[in-house]
Amino acid sequence: MTEGLFRGAASFCGLCSPSDSTRPGITLVPVDIIYGINAVSEALKSRGRGFEYVGVARERHDHRVQRIIDECRRVGVAVRFVTRQDIDRLAGTASHQGVVAVTSAKTYAEVEEILGRRRGEHALVVVLDGVEDPHNLGAIIRTADGAGADGVLIPERRAAGVTATVAKASAGAVEHVPIAKITNVARTLEELKNRNVWTVGLDERGSQAYDALDYNMDCALVLGGEGKGLHDLVKRKCDFLVSIPMLGKVPSLNVSVAAAVVLYEIVRQRRNAQGPSDTE
Repeated sequence: MTEGLFRGAASFCGLCSPSDSTRPGITLVPVDIIYGINAVSEALKSRGRGFEYVGVARERHDHRVQRIIDECRRVGVAVRFVTRQDIDRLAGTASHQGVVAVTSAKTYAEVEEILGRRRGEHALVVVLDGVEDPHNLGAIIRTADGAGADGVLIPERRAAGVTATVAKASAGAVEHVPIAKITNVARTLEELKNRNVWTVGLDERGSQAYDALDYNMDCALVLGGEGKGLHDLVKRKCDFLVSIPMLGKVPSLNVSVAAAVVLYEIVRQRRNAQGPSDTE
């Protein structure tokens, strides 16, 4: 998300100049710009952010935008009707679907917090080792949410962070999935193992097929960056290295697609282990 600073009664763009920080009586708060119908809608639903306002293009009159306007009025968030060009400038892109929001910055979770909030019988954490494309990161977060993962761990440096592009690519899932920033992936894997979390690295040269491993355990799925895959030290820290069989000429899948394949194998195995539900 585009970051800046805002105060309670800011101008249209919601940004203050650096000189404002020295003026008495003004408190500056980190701000994000998020855009896109799903991203803004999910941010409103999650109640995880403070909103300065939601900007809507005057040209939009459909029911999807009307639902956002109704939700804003319900929760007391200001709505401003502006030109599409104004939203283009604020979002920094034309791919905003006529909706943009000025909000407080996303709050990152701690690893301990994620491990303490498991959503199922077994923990499931996604660890990213240098994913740089924001569309891939957004897609992985969206799949992690759908697969019931407890959280996603991303490196602080040399990797994509949670931006407005990521929020839109995730269809707003960034508002619901706890995300932690970590300084060192290999060290974090050691810490996870000390907490009895098994670490499973996805690598095209892994000797074990991804669907041959039993995921009915507390585990972390470790995914490498585009092109480079897992770093050597990270591979050595993994308890298991698994691969997805490729039957064509291309040696590997896009990281976000590979994440979906393995995450839903984990879901399948865990659902089967639970047996039929009471409603079946």
